[in-house]
Amino acid sequence: MTDAAPNASVPLRLFALAAAACCFTLGMITLYSSGVGLIDPKLHRAGGFGLALVVAVAVSQKRRMGRGAFTPLNLVGDLALIVAGFWSIWSFHFVQTEMETALYDVTTRDAWPALAGLAVFLELCRRLWGWGLFGVGTIGVIYLLFGQDLPGIMAHSGFSLKEVAEALWYNTNKGVFGSITNIVLSTVFIFIIFGVLLEGTGAGDTLLKFAFLATRRTRGGPAHAAILASSMFGTMSGSTVANIVGTGTFTIPMIKKRGFTPTFAAGIEATASSGGQIMPPIMGAAALVMADLTGVGYLNIIVAALFPALFYYFSLFSAVTVEARRQGIDVQEMTVDDQITRTDLINSVLFIGPILVVIGSLLAGLSTSAAGFYAVVVLLALSVINPEVRGDPARIWRSFLKGAESGATLLIAIAAIGILVGALDSTGLGLKLANVIATIRGESLFSALLVAMAGALILGMGMPTLPAYLIIILVMGPAIQELGVSMLTAHMFVFYYGVASSLTPPVAIAAYAAAPIAQANPLMTAFMSFRLGMAKFIIPFIFAFYPTILIIEEFSLLPFLWIMARTCFCIWLFSSALSGFDRRKLTVPEIVVRFATAFACLAIDPMIHLPAIGVGLALIAFDVHAGRPKATTSEGAQ
Repeated sequence: MTDAAPNASVPLRLFALAAAACCFTLGMITLYSSGVGLIDPKLHRAGGFGLALVVAVAVSQKRRMGRGAFTPLNLVGDLALIVAGFWSIWSFHFVQTEMETALYDVTTRDAWPALAGLAVFLELCRRLWGWGLFGVGTIGVIYLLFGQDLPGIMAHSGFSLKEVAEALWYNTNKGVFGSITNIVLSTVFIFIIFGVLLEGTGAGDTLLKFAFLATRRTRGGPAHAAILASSMFGTMSGSTVANIVGTGTFTIPMIKKRGFTPTFAAGIEATASSGGQIMPPIMGAAALVMADLTGVGYLNIIVAALFPALFYYFSLFSAVTVEARRQGIDVQEMTVDDQITRTDLINSVLFIGPILVVIGSLLAGLSTSAAGFYAVVVLLALSVINPEVRGDPARIWRSFLKGAESGATLLIAIAAIGILVGALDSTGLGLKLANVIATIRGESLFSALLVAMAGALILGMGMPTLPAYLIIILVMGPAIQELGVSMLTAHMFVFYYGVASSLTPPVAIAAYAAAPIAQANPLMTAFMSFRLGMAKFIIPFIFAFYPTILIIEEFSLLPFLWIMARTCFCIWLFSSALSGFDRRKLTVPEIVVRFATAFACLAIDPMIHLPAIGVGLALIAFDVHAGRPKATTSEGAQ
């Protein structure tokens, strides 16, 4: 508590208690709606935002207190936000009720609470998620109000205040209370709670130990373990930053101790943690949203995502192996602390059991949300096997509240996304942009995908993955589908760049989260993460041109195996060229030829990729021969 707010302690405690009660209520509503019974949609959405409103205000208060920037005057502003927010949410529920029972048109009087609600949730979005999402939502509102005066394709026919309110607030298909909000509340929330509970029960610690055991005989050791652990932990947590904090605080010091530089240690953890969200089966809840938006079954989504994700993690393993060779780091024996104990074997049930329940429930035909519900129930039942949970049962309670809090803060971000959805849908701007991109691309699919990639990286820069993915697919999705690419491939393409945007300098939030743990320079860490995660920028092009990799579309066994082999070969050439090292230090001409050969291996025309493979094999054979006099026994083991 700061000296500036000695008289604010009692109100703040009341806010904290109210927020805890709201988190508990939101969590219980999530459990009920996922596994017991349906809730009236308008009540579910209004209630969800009402509870999230209180939680968001309390979280923003906590952050301001941490910065020492809280004053008693802030309490007045927070109370005003809550009052205005509840007024606007009540107005939404009232208007929706009237629409269900009679013919009701939104009036100018209804517009004022709607505008107040937009202002409240945009302000909370600014506090919790920064200026990026705030700017997205604010531009959506301003564009609807004043876009008719803009030049060219940006101009629209104009919207009155009540039409803006109807498009952005009193609409259950688009806007703040639209279909994306429904997806998050009915499907994503339960998996957010599941991910946080998984960490709280101690499954994350056991996961790390198994990762260290699996990679004990590799050169990278803890760096390889960080990749493996982050892929498994990240698919469940749904948050890159949470993944970095959850695994990086342990792995980064171990990576440095092995001999890697602080910048490399932070970079590999940031890159691996961001990749957790492209790894099945849960993919940080994005797969759930993708399944709803595309109409493709959830099981099909995770099958389609599997091999692209494995390629990405193979690229990270390759980068660590090459870097270890470059720095002369050898395989080291496990220490006693690394050994798997009987308790660890028992605790492994904590993450194996619930994941099997999710997959089994889906195979049995249950809904995605029901699968999440049963996974939570099984996890809670199994949690008692962990001695730490038995010694401190309150950690389950804290994790449950933390999961609901994470969901509430995500809902605030979804409000800004909903505003953008309403603006794009009402004005038709998305289709206009698709036509512009079609004009720029000419007849080339490759150039069109390059334009889409650049736009996706810019749109997603500095944002959490799920909001970034939603913004990118709304703006870029129609343009990509017009190229003849399937809906699923288009969604997967932009999703990868939504994830990659967290590694792209200058706004590389994953790198900035990992750098302080490693005591590394944040900007240098961002460039290292960008280099290590470069495969994430190439893989979407591969499955766009070779959809057989996604298995559920145009699958054919021989072409599938052939592009698999070529992709792995390409990744190795690419990783070694980026590091400038393979068995020995590569010369500049060798690096250039490796880059060119790596890309040529992926060409569709056999007249290009077959000679490229021959050149690549010759390059590797020459490198092995040239590096043989310097080879050591330990290198031979690698």
